Amino acid sequence: MEKDSAMNFKQELTAVFGKPVAENPTQPMIEAAYRHHRLAWRYLTIEVDPAHLADAVRGARAMGFAGFNCTIPHKVAVIQHLDGLGKSAELMGAVNCVVRRGEKLIGENTDGKGFVAALSSRMDPKGRRMVMFGAGGAARAIGVEVGLAGVSHITVVNRNEMRGTELAGLLESRLNLPVDFVQWDRTYRVPANTDILVNATSIGLYPDVRAQLDIDFGTIAPTMLVADVIPNPPRTHLVTTAAERGCTVIDGLEMLVNQGVIGIKYWTGVDANATVMREALLRIFE
Repeated sequence: MEKDSAMNFKQELTAVFGKPVAENPTQPMIEAAYRHHRLAWRYLTIEVDPAHLADAVRGARAMGFAGFNCTIPHKVAVIQHLDGLGKSAELMGAVNCVVRRGEKLIGENTDGKGFVAALSSRMDPKGRRMVMFGAGGAARAIGVEVGLAGVSHITVVNRNEMRGTELAGLLESRLNLPVDFVQWDRTYRVPANTDILVNATSIGLYPDVRAQLDIDFGTIAPTMLVADVIPNPPRTHLVTTAAERGCTVIDGLEMLVNQGVIGIKYWTGVDANATVMREALLRIFE
């Protein structure tokens, strides 16, 4: 019997590496797009301890992964295991999306691009003042992208002084942008002239959904746009409280979908259907 040359059971592999990662909802979102576009691709959710990150990247190379996402705590540490960086990832010093190009694994970053896409649909970022909680990989990405988009001033609020001042210095030196650092050692009062307020920390991430930012919520004004990078749950305490106060809000679900669309484009070349991806997430969070 002749072999059918059209028969192909090989699936192209993509994944997310993180720890903790069990509650990360990226897999159903990405695979919904793969099915919609009839791509024989898979997306795996893989818990990787920081001590084993180098082995995980070597394994992805050996198994021919088309690419993978990185989430907490690997966004900065993964860089040393890659062959190069895209322009924005190099500027940020953080990677959340690795792409195989030939035999090389190249680090890109979609965190900030996903946020700016959501922000720009509601507010022109040019000339705006932003307060951002956190100084990790997501904060780096968002800070760089909003700076490139024309934000006029950023205040970085973070508990760890060294990481906070490092991020403030990076944004100032790379973007020629005024940046203040405030050490988060007491309840933070949001300045009245703030236009954009962003939580780029993991506070409120499932399962610790009752966790709250240590801020004076009475200082959040209805004129502010408030965003939370946490996708699970999409209605975090911050998003819910800000909406109740009349603010325009962006949930982490929208940012996650935007990032996924960009990542799928990097890996497959396909322009993914964002509606299909968001609907897959909404079914989970119902």
